[in-house]
Amino acid sequence: MFHSRLHSFSRLVISLALSLILAASLASFAGEAKAQDKRQNAPGEFDFYVLSLSWSPSFCEEAAERGGRSQLQCSGRPYAFVVHGLWPQYENGFPEYCQRPAPRLNRSIVSSMLDLMPAPGLIFNEWDKHGTCSGLADRSYFETIRKARAAIKIPAEYLDLSQSRTVAPAEVEEAFIKANPGLSNAAVSVTCNRTRLSEVRICLSKDLQFRACEETDRRACRRDQVTMPPIRGG
Repeated sequence: MFHSRLHSFSRLVISLALSLILAASLASFAGEAKAQDKRQNAPGEFDFYVLSLSWSPSFCEEAAERGGRSQLQCSGRPYAFVVHGLWPQYENGFPEYCQRPAPRLNRSIVSSMLDLMPAPGLIFNEWDKHGTCSGLADRSYFETIRKARAAIKIPAEYLDLSQSRTVAPAEVEEAFIKANPGLSNAAVSVTCNRTRLSEVRICLSKDLQFRACEETDRRACRRDQVTMPPIRGG
């Protein structure tokens, strides 16, 4: 009887100790998560930008395969590289949706950006998801996108691609490096889906100078070759 009670008491002590350890661990984790969230939700507190340039023919072919409805980007004039977005980044990770609800975006701004981002829905989404993390007012953010895009020269061979082209991701990176003095392979990466080139991503400082970004490069395309569909009408 004595040994049975002692055994029960020992089990109770061990259970209480484990509960206290678990509670302390959860409190520590909650504190760390709160600190992380505090930075993620602070507009303007980030380390650099990624300018993402989407190869529009790839996007439109994928949209057609999904049976999506026709969009301005895929039914208007032919497009080559278009701006997907300008994304605030941390050295590790990135913020998003820093203001909920996001300040309402003026439609005149949307209209003014259609030459670079030919999809109104994309423009609204980029403002909500990324622009609100920039610390800039809406007009200033989209002006910064325009400045960032103006700072990048598209290689001549991709301006009027009339036939489908098979390329190595490194070949595309090198073409951009050659066309943009000061750009290094540590500041540019190519993404792809299963078969097609999707985007070229270029890392820029807050004052829009080229800068290295190791984490972005780690998410780059690892295929040996991908396809660049031709520009519509080519």
